[in-house]
Amino acid sequence: MNLLYIYWQPSEYLIHLGTFGVRWYGLCWVTGLALGFFLMRWLYKRHKYPDAKFEPLFLYVFFGVLIGGRLGHCLFYEPSYFLGSWDGFVEMFIPMRHLQDGTWKFVGYQGLASHGGVFGMLLGLVLYIRRSKMPAWVVLDFMGICSCITATFIRLGNLMNSEIIGKTTDLPWAFVFLKVDSQPRHPGQLYEALAYLIFFVVILLIYRRNSAKVGSGLFFGLCLTLVFSFRFLIEFTKEVQESFENSLPLDMGQLLSIPLIAFGVWAIVRSRKI
Repeated sequence: MNLLYIYWQPSEYLIHLGTFGVRWYGLCWVTGLALGFFLMRWLYKRHKYPDAKFEPLFLYVFFGVLIGGRLGHCLFYEPSYFLGSWDGFVEMFIPMRHLQDGTWKFVGYQGLASHGGVFGMLLGLVLYIRRSKMPAWVVLDFMGICSCITATFIRLGNLMNSEIIGKTTDLPWAFVFLKVDSQPRHPGQLYEALAYLIFFVVILLIYRRNSAKVGSGLFFGLCLTLVFSFRFLIEFTKEVQESFENSLPLDMGQLLSIPLIAFGVWAIVRSRKI
């Protein structure tokens, strides 16, 4: 036994009283969304956009991320289950699981894909922009400034849930996810959380020095390029989420990252012409 390894088996709950409980995963999600919300409000005020323009945004983003993340997980990672039967198709949309005894059990939305969440968020932003008549690239740049702090806390939630685990390693900072097995593994969730926190600070510092570039696409492009380039590389340290990925040249996370990296690079190049 290597005493340097971190043996990881936290409780799923911060508070658990009877049937009521506050899960760490949910708390991390709420914290990330709240920080993104208040930072976005600050940006709207700083650039003198009225509250009436800001107020509808949260619902478009929240439901876009939730629906996109859920559908992304079901269609990208478990299509055979969710499209293979009527029960599976229904479970794609409701937080229930049909048990073998014929009853339905509330299980929450188990499985949210980050790439699906991004695609859903972008669709939500398109709908919001059409309704609010906000300048599209201003909204996208605001989102680029805010998103990394939310992503940081989502990955911390994955860490608390011992999910999206890394491959086995003998590095001294390896985590042993006791809920999974007794093997030391890369803490891929922690790698991502730390990287996204650094990206958030970097983008925010660039914004503080170049706030006039809001509306050019620079900050949106930086966010996509940094986050999904790192995501592409870090996948080499992570276990595949579904067995069918073993037959692919790259895993699903990497394949889905490529168009987002390309979009981000294009946005940065576009911003240099404005």
